[in-house]
Amino acid sequence: MSTEQSIISHLLELRDRLLRCVIAVVAVFIVLFFYPGANTLYTLLAEPLLASLPKGGQMIATEVTTPFFVPMKVAGMAAFLISLPYLLYQLWSFIAPGMYAHEKRFAFPVIVSGTLLFFAGMAFAYFAVFPVVFGFITQVSPEGVAVMTDISKYLDFVLTLFLAFGLTFEVPVVVVLLVKMGWVSVAKLKEIRPYVIVGAFVIGAIFTPPDIISQFMLAVPLWLLYELGIVISAFVGKPAPPEEEPYRPLDEMEMEEEFDRMEAAEKHEQDKS
Repeated sequence: MSTEQSIISHLLELRDRLLRCVIAVVAVFIVLFFYPGANTLYTLLAEPLLASLPKGGQMIATEVTTPFFVPMKVAGMAAFLISLPYLLYQLWSFIAPGMYAHEKRFAFPVIVSGTLLFFAGMAFAYFAVFPVVFGFITQVSPEGVAVMTDISKYLDFVLTLFLAFGLTFEVPVVVVLLVKMGWVSVAKLKEIRPYVIVGAFVIGAIFTPPDIISQFMLAVPLWLLYELGIVISAFVGKPAPPEEEPYRPLDEMEMEEEFDRMEAAEKHEQDKS
């Protein structure tokens, strides 16, 4: 098969797999849109805030089309997450034939663990962080101010936290990859630990509301997951290359032996010719 034919076949395969991915996401979206329904999915997503609102509190929509499009966005996000294992399978089926055996043994666990950790980060945000954050927000509201969050602004807020905590839970995978590829050593990771801890609290202050509890709930897992990455890297990290012997010049006897070997090799070549 020529190079041009090979490229065309790969492009056709890529097109087919992308089409399968789109069909899968659309199919799941259609199912979710009707059962349990886009509005039900949004209510489930908003449950942590609704549970924290005072009695009679509610959310609002400040734009005409928001009540329709925001639940659709939630259904689309849920469809993508549910379809993600199939999407990753299509990606793996496309790239795996071009990989070496040792690359496959390493890449597959990275993809699976990275996906599971991202889901774990989202679950941690929803079940542990959201109740604390929204409870704090409703408690510190000034006297006479009714907390009525716009549904679109709420969606943007929770997506930001989902992304922040999902990426935070990817830290062990990133650490292992850096060590495995030889870009950093386990000793260096331990050496920069104080800077990582400070950076974790800075990130927590940026991506969470200004209460100390939610900042800790992002910073502490980030630090602990970094430590977990160091532990795993110590077992699966790149082995240190063997130390080379320092250079030393040949002594007189070794030089004579080398000359004799070169003369013998030259004489042997002449005899052959």
